[in-house]
Amino acid sequence: MRPIGDRLDWQRDGSIWPHREASQFLRTENHLWHVQIFGRDDAPLALLLHGTGASSHSWRNLAPLLARDFRVVVPDLPCHGFTRAIGRADLSLPGMVQAISELQRHLGRAPAMIIGHSAGAAIAVALAAGRTSASAQTVPRHVVGINGAFLPIRGNALFSPMAKAMFVNPFTPALFSLLARATPLGGNLLTATGSPIDEAGKAVYRLLLSTPDHVRGALGMMANWDLARFDTRLQRLAFPMTLIVAKDDPMVPPRNAYHAARIATGSRLITSETGGHLLHECRAEQVADWIAEVIKDKQPEGADAA
Repeated sequence: MRPIGDRLDWQRDGSIWPHREASQFLRTENHLWHVQIFGRDDAPLALLLHGTGASSHSWRNLAPLLARDFRVVVPDLPCHGFTRAIGRADLSLPGMVQAISELQRHLGRAPAMIIGHSAGAAIAVALAAGRTSASAQTVPRHVVGINGAFLPIRGNALFSPMAKAMFVNPFTPALFSLLARATPLGGNLLTATGSPIDEAGKAVYRLLLSTPDHVRGALGMMANWDLARFDTRLQRLAFPMTLIVAKDDPMVPPRNAYHAARIATGSRLITSETGGHLLHECRAEQVADWIAEVIKDKQPEGADAA
């Protein structure tokens, strides 16, 4: 059993990582990145952004499908998975935008499409709506949000201070990780997503939940997340976005997507009756088909489109 307090180690923990052969480690000014890259170098670039507490592995089923048409770049977000901050990390939404912009400048390519899941969808919108020099290179031609988290969490006046307190307490991540190892906590959290994911995904989530540094990164992101004025970002989008939402998502209410579709004029809404919060993991082929049809400006099949 890994000693409490250890970070993930690629030589030890990377052995179970899906598509390990696609992994690269890149150093930028403020971060040491773990990034997975798929597809032809001359294809349009698609950037995939996971949500809070997840990692690049959450795209394990979708990324290879998108790689048929795109050069797919899948990073671990700062302080998640194997990605480390150099110095003090800024895990707020503006901080995440700055970090991803830094990565894009290092890669030297602007994405044609950004796909974000949950909180990653909010980062995708913020990148696309950005008008600063820091984010100019990351402005895409299309944004896809999957079960996007675009609204403040109910009870945020309580939740945010609680998350901040947990984040600054050095014992909280270690205690949480110990419970994830020794109790059914990890399995219960996965069940709470409402998504029947594969064993490879479950194994990595259990690993992440049992790693204090990863837990600390997730808590830090939750503690610093502020979407109070996010509607202005949705309004600044220069193009319609695509919102894919599972009606049975128990973690991010579908009203997040319905609200965003009303604010971001002309956006396409695709609804799935089932799939839960990790829709892109358990129904990757269907999600890939919807994205392909949207890019071709066709009406997606097998979904209700608004």
